[in-house]
Amino acid sequence: MSAKAQHYDVIRKPVITEKATMASENGAVVFEVAMDSNKPQIKEAVEALFGVTVKAVNTTITKGKVKRFRGALGRRNHIKKAYVTLEEGNTIDVTTGL
Repeated sequence: MSAKAQHYDVIRKPVITEKATMASENGAVVFEVAMDSNKPQIKEAVEALFGVTVKAVNTTITKGKVKRFRGALGRRNHIKKAYVTLEEGNTIDVTTGL
């Protein structure tokens, strides 16, 4: 497996929500990442894929909600999000796609 493929396994997709948009105004980008990834792996993947310099990485795990589907109880998956703060002058435009 190539190094680029490993980076795409760490970073799943960008999170585009109202809160993520507010974070992007302060130089941060929010990604959904693999549950078993750690902060150094996330930093390395973002720097390699987007060619930017990462200042800090903060992570959070959102527990999946219990929801009903056709009358039966089910659970949504847990999601790990990474708030990646970029150095001054670096930007990532997540609205264009890769």
